[in-house]
Amino acid sequence: MNGTITQVDGNYSIEVRDDAILVFSFIGFESQEIPVNGQSSINVQLSDNITDLDEVVVVGYGVQKKKLVTGATLQVKGEDIERMNNTSPLQALQGRTPGVNISSTSGQPGADMKVTIRGLGTVGNAGPLYIIDGIEGDISTIAPSDIESIDVLKDAASAAIYGSQAANGVVLVTTKTGKAGKSQVTFDTYYGIQRVPRYTDMLNRNEYIAIMQEQAANSGAALYNPSIFDGTSDTDWVEQMFVDDAVTQNYNIGLSGGSESSIYSMSLNYTGQEGVVGGPDVSNYERYGFRLNTEHKLYDDVLKVGQHLNFSYIMRNGVQVGNQYSNTLRGAFGTSPLAPVFSDNNKYDSSYNDTSSSQWYDGDGNPYGHMMTNSNNENDDQRLLADVYAELEPIENLALKTVFGINYYAGEYRSYTPLYRFSVYSYNEDHTTVQQNMSKGHTLTWTNTATYNFEVGDHRFEVLGGMESIQYQGMRVQGSNWDLLEQFDSWDYAYLDNTTGQATLVEDEDGNITGVTEKRNVEGGPEVKARRVSYFARFGYNFKEKYMLNATFRADGSSKFQESNRWGYFPSVSAGWVMSEESFLEDAGDWMNYLKLRASWGQVGNQNIENFQYASPMIITNYDGDYPAGYYLFGTQLGSNVKGAYPGRLANAGVKWETSEQINVGIDARFLHSRLGANIDYYIKTTKDWLVEAPILGTAGTGAPFINGGDVKNTGIELALNWNDQIGDLRYSLSANGAYNKNEVGAIPTEDGIIHGESNMLYDNSGEFYRAQNGHAIGYFWGFETAGIFQNEAEIQWWRDSGNGIFQPNVKPGDVKYVDQNTDGKINEDDKVDLGNGMPDFTFGFNVNLMYKNFDFNVTASGVAGNKIVQSYRNHANKKANYTSAILNRWTGEGTSNEMPRVTDNNVNWSFSDLYLQDGDFLRISNISLGYDFSDLINWKYLSQLRFYGQVQNAFTFTKYDGMDPEVGYGTSDWVSGVDLGYYPRPRVFLLGVNVKF
Repeated sequence: MNGTITQVDGNYSIEVRDDAILVFSFIGFESQEIPVNGQSSINVQLSDNITDLDEVVVVGYGVQKKKLVTGATLQVKGEDIERMNNTSPLQALQGRTPGVNISSTSGQPGADMKVTIRGLGTVGNAGPLYIIDGIEGDISTIAPSDIESIDVLKDAASAAIYGSQAANGVVLVTTKTGKAGKSQVTFDTYYGIQRVPRYTDMLNRNEYIAIMQEQAANSGAALYNPSIFDGTSDTDWVEQMFVDDAVTQNYNIGLSGGSESSIYSMSLNYTGQEGVVGGPDVSNYERYGFRLNTEHKLYDDVLKVGQHLNFSYIMRNGVQVGNQYSNTLRGAFGTSPLAPVFSDNNKYDSSYNDTSSSQWYDGDGNPYGHMMTNSNNENDDQRLLADVYAELEPIENLALKTVFGINYYAGEYRSYTPLYRFSVYSYNEDHTTVQQNMSKGHTLTWTNTATYNFEVGDHRFEVLGGMESIQYQGMRVQGSNWDLLEQFDSWDYAYLDNTTGQATLVEDEDGNITGVTEKRNVEGGPEVKARRVSYFARFGYNFKEKYMLNATFRADGSSKFQESNRWGYFPSVSAGWVMSEESFLEDAGDWMNYLKLRASWGQVGNQNIENFQYASPMIITNYDGDYPAGYYLFGTQLGSNVKGAYPGRLANAGVKWETSEQINVGIDARFLHSRLGANIDYYIKTTKDWLVEAPILGTAGTGAPFINGGDVKNTGIELALNWNDQIGDLRYSLSANGAYNKNEVGAIPTEDGIIHGESNMLYDNSGEFYRAQNGHAIGYFWGFETAGIFQNEAEIQWWRDSGNGIFQPNVKPGDVKYVDQNTDGKINEDDKVDLGNGMPDFTFGFNVNLMYKNFDFNVTASGVAGNKIVQSYRNHANKKANYTSAILNRWTGEGTSNEMPRVTDNNVNWSFSDLYLQDGDFLRISNISLGYDFSDLINWKYLSQLRFYGQVQNAFTFTKYDGMDPEVGYGTSDWVSGVDLGYYPRPRVFLLGVNVKF
């Protein structure tokens, strides 16, 4: 085999045998094969190639030609996902999916990704529905190397056939199947190391001492005696929490092939990722996977039978990554640098320092020691996602298909709390505790469909009808006990069998028995069974593949709602017009090869609440001081307390489906011999009848019911561009995409029109700082606006004389000016305003692929703009907590700063305001890879690929945010993002890998 390249004018020369076949190809044109047959001159004119529009994409309960799609969908190929080498397939989608915002909730191995399709539509569960080979499943259990494609259904018309589960979009995952012909064996592996790209700069010892002295002076307190700092350490606690060169690795072997009647595909894989916080002892993820897909054709293709099977076994342990009370990293930001990490003063034979007797601060603690001592936990999860199917074609073009699937899970959890002491606030000296949990359950899905395709002249029709039944059931058991046997007092032996805790009586000062201390706790029971049955239909029509019309309808009945509200109905309609096929655009054919206009409308639903919310369940409890309503007292002696019952919440028989309605208009186009592709979409998505917990008075004496109320409108535009071309031996492709979304709450059915956020989340006794409110974005940050820093007494007096209120009771130069929004002379909650929110206005990404002979090079990037990040590292209730180096730019005298206030012993300048907020814009170069295929050099007929490559993930991040990672998907509630309380950052990864195909 040999080849050549034409000159600029199209001339070429090549030496071949007389019986050779010449293959002429160029990007954007259809290839042609021409036999030489002794000819000395062969001239060829290639035709424009838009055959990729004949490729099929996955839609609900079927496939469809790309050119016939009338909804807003996008597809990412499995090979593009696999080459990113991410633990989660969702990470590989970042920067490739306009309108789909994907962000990390934590950089901890195995952490969930937050996925929002076309804006946040609810204050409940806003994640999309994941369908894996036709069955609802968990995408995090699927190895990226097992994926053939991922299709995202963004608009309601595309997703409406999934009805009650599709309000937040649908992600369809198709795993690899075999192909008839030659068998293929693949082996893929990579090994890499991970490091933190940057650390938060904290005050060192000398800076900290200077700030503490200045803080005391500014507060009118005596300066600290310098001798108290003698012999103290200089510890960078943040850097201490991390490890260098944490390992990540992956191994995958696959086998596929088949004949015209049977095909198969199977794989075995392992993925391991150590955490950069603390290392694998405290933060680690391992996943073992096995996949087997087969299909068989019987009776001259009249019957097809097959199955999909994916099993995963996941082991993980981790540090806490939650709010200020459950965040392992947060302690490193507040602990003073004066305390050492290690010492011999710990009473429990620990090498970690205890500050309980510190002359400086006995509450300082040891965040690193606490992490390494008290992060004893392990989760073991087994997941089986499988289905069997049969498809019968009794007559031509009629397909009857039945699919039975199971999503089975079994999980185990174990934790151990040892004895420890690191400060007067951080200790556990009463007893050790062991906890073990087990759970299992399954979801069964039975789907039956009938599809009929027929033609009447140039009119083509597709009709689909079906029903689906889904049922879930499970069970759980958990136990805990005190006092691990002394000889087994370690994590390796932390099982309930090795504990000795027994209940003890509690006596008062007079020896009277007043209660019981339970050390052992055991509970278990079934999960509430859930049932859903659905009926659905789709009608598709096209005329010469020029005019298209699609309509769907789905009716869902759910056990989560009372009988009168049990059924939800979800219609949709969409149309397409291939304008480039019209005669009035014939003259544009030289530069425009394809132009399609799409429009759609549809409704989808959301039922993501717990079961039986329409009822008031009765709770029956034994005697327990934690549940005083759960028992009744008859008599005056211990033991006269009788098991009782009380209503668990107020009932609301009228609770019903949450509904999302969407209008979409889009354009798909190809230009310049299909080298340039463009997709544009504009949408309006309105979600109404939110499922929210009603605000009730404490006098109700029980829990609040769920009600329907509130709505939100998301309006946006999406653009995707791609260019494919070839210059000699250099083939290249460029793609870029971007999306804009505006989120605005309509009406919330509460007295004040607000769904309130949690308080006490940023620091001790901090107030509410986020909320959902009429006229604002969901989860906007609510606080004071500032107008700079008071520079002198004259400015303070002028501020007062202008009618502005002052927040600080004893205001001094260097204090913050809080804006008096209503100029009533007071600063209070009436002056708090919308400071922005954690959801980006813009998301974008680009991808560059270069292929020169056997070399390949890729750069992938993603980014966001228009969002805010709340950064709260310091507990301002603790005057001795450390600061970041940003405090070095504080006000120290007139003109020194108009942004950072003076330091004081109290938090008078740190009520929640825009001082906590920073711009969250960033551009991240998420992947750079370079590879070379050596298979041509080896020239062995069984070897089709031997590619070695190097890769850098999270290579560069361009941002003004001064935290460790600007991609902060975490929030203290599901409906808020961008809250950095000590965020576990995503590491930078350096990989070497190999791909082999036989």
